[in-house]
Amino acid sequence: MSEKNREGKRTARERLAVEREKQKAGERRRRTLIVTASVVCVLGLAAVIGVVAANAGKDDGRDSAGPVVAPSGAQGKDALAIPVGADDAKATLTVWEDFRCPACKAFENNYRSTVHGLTEAGKLKVEYHLVTLIDGNMGGTGSRNAANAAACAQDAGKFPAYHDVLFRNQPPETDDAYARDSELIDLAGKVDGLDTPAFRTCVEDGKHNSWVVKSNEAFRKGGFSGTPTVLFNGKNIYADQSMTPAKLKKMVQEAAQG
Repeated sequence: MSEKNREGKRTARERLAVEREKQKAGERRRRTLIVTASVVCVLGLAAVIGVVAANAGKDDGRDSAGPVVAPSGAQGKDALAIPVGADDAKATLTVWEDFRCPACKAFENNYRSTVHGLTEAGKLKVEYHLVTLIDGNMGGTGSRNAANAAACAQDAGKFPAYHDVLFRNQPPETDDAYARDSELIDLAGKVDGLDTPAFRTCVEDGKHNSWVVKSNEAFRKGGFSGTPTVLFNGKNIYADQSMTPAKLKKMVQEAAQG
């Protein structure tokens, strides 16, 4: 083999070796980029989780540890029940509700007209207890702020109408829209005579926040499994799969007859 041919083969081998090294270096860079990107994604996810955890249940700065101010006309132990209907009715419906709770909205949609008819006829008394279960589960303050606003509506003698407006306009469970005072005040405009300076001040100051917190504590201490919890003359009827508005009406009529 000539010297020229040997030199050509050696040069070719050297070029191949150089190319292989380039390929190896490129592969190492690619692996490094993948690992780096993965780390960044994990750190980014951790940062998002950290932000969510940090904000979950975060208060909006308004005092929930101040004096407990019950709304006008509240009744029962520690004045934690907002009554609707005749005090002398022989049938009492006790309802524990959260304004962010989808199941509570479903209950209201199904039973609203029946309950209204019975309370207006003087045959049924309803005692509403307001709960902040979704705030605890999902984070935020919408349950509390909406309950405070409903208590403010009770001060103005407008609780039943505003209660219904809040459930009819309930945002998705994950949307803490009721944490915004502006949202609660806008909805008050749907109730004749409710959107007044006194109502706005009550909402914005969180006048009944501590009362709402105490109501929620009573719910937890009561050992109830969730919202809504509905008791008829002390008996839990929400878990009764056979319960219907017609059956509830019949039970109220039977109670009225003694």
